[in-house]
Amino acid sequence: MRVLALDPGTKRIGVAISDELKLIAQPLEFVPAEPFAEFLARLKQLIQEKEVELILVGMPRNMDGTYGPAATRVQEFASELKKAIPLRIKKWDERLTTAQANRILLDANVRRDKRKEKVDQMAAAILLQSYLDTLHTTDLTTDEQMRTKEV
Repeated sequence: MRVLALDPGTKRIGVAISDELKLIAQPLEFVPAEPFAEFLARLKQLIQEKEVELILVGMPRNMDGTYGPAATRVQEFASELKKAIPLRIKKWDERLTTAQANRILLDANVRRDKRKEKVDQMAAAILLQSYLDTLHTTDLTTDEQMRTKEV
């Protein structure tokens, strides 16, 4: 069973998947955020194809740890997912994942038009790898425990 990560944006939702051992995150694709029904249909297809047991949703936080308007939108997104998908859903701190993804793609000399296509799925993979890394540490710190919350 695998973990699927979502990096929700207003236009696109980045998707990443773990390997079966839950050690490595891999960018998968991006899905248009609208119409939401089409996004859900694609998500359900991925869940079945990839044998997903948990959905990880990126929760935007300000640098000081507070939540802003984007977090409210993601909370609503996660609530709608919970109604439509019969899997566990967790939110995970996504601070700076898009900036990291852009930096990685720039360093790899990915052209601007291609970066736009890849950045969301890369951000989802960074988010997911952060989560997977904590699964394999035996003693979670208080900060790491606070970074995740079951929906």
